[in-house]
Amino acid sequence: MSLTPVIEVRFKGNRREYFTWGADDASPLTLDEAVIVEVDRGQDLGTVSALGEGALKKCGRCHGCALPEEAAAKADRRIVRRATDAEVRVAGELRDAEEDVRRTVRDRVREHVLPMKVSDAEWQWDRRKLTIYFTAEQRVDFRALVRDLAGVFRTRIELRQIGARDEAKRLDGIGRCGRQLCIASWLPEGRPVSLSLAKAQGLSLNPTQISGPCGRLLCCLHYEHDFYVQQRKRFPKEGKTLRTAEGIERVLAIDIFRERVTLRSETGATRVVSLDQLQP
Repeated sequence: MSLTPVIEVRFKGNRREYFTWGADDASPLTLDEAVIVEVDRGQDLGTVSALGEGALKKCGRCHGCALPEEAAAKADRRIVRRATDAEVRVAGELRDAEEDVRRTVRDRVREHVLPMKVSDAEWQWDRRKLTIYFTAEQRVDFRALVRDLAGVFRTRIELRQIGARDEAKRLDGIGRCGRQLCIASWLPEGRPVSLSLAKAQGLSLNPTQISGPCGRLLCCLHYEHDFYVQQRKRFPKEGKTLRTAEGIERVLAIDIFRERVTLRSETGATRVVSLDQLQP
């Protein structure tokens, strides 16, 4: 049986995984089609979110594969079949029940006095596994909690600690820009963001103004960083003393968009000149 290279399948919370699809005796899959896939110790239901070359490239980015063959090899699990309407309804019922599951887990966490925040709960479609996602500032010994939850739900329990950006990706939301969070819509993964990016762009260093709903620095600080770095190389640094046609002047500020420089003379007079006027 020949296999298409990669099919990307999306699950709850923007979780994406990659599978192969036996295409010899079956019509091609289409986007947004519900499928049953192989997972550890059972089967799960997801939705096709990328096909062919697009899925292959995304799989390569996630696994760090340099060649298409390597990316295809990473997708070693397969799509079992298309999901029936009845199977889709079962998945919907499980999604509806997960909020009650989360509340139950949260109550048990309080009973065990554990320093963790329960973010989400996700049933595997065949109910052979229940995954609990949580955030915590430190390492948590949750072995007793797992035994407790296994007795309550009568299934395999997996507690998975995630970071603040991963939590935002799962729960989704609206950013400061008024649009859906990048990490939940199109950004493959959240890269670390340092304060140096905000400094390089001349932004306020007030955390409330440069942080997203997750409480971490905005992912979008990466987007224009290279532009700022390259543009600033064309300008004198703030605070530098220059000899100009007007005499000795100090650089007060630069405007990389209008290509202007603000200067102050030794007498305290200020003026704004274009970058071209400062070129030798």
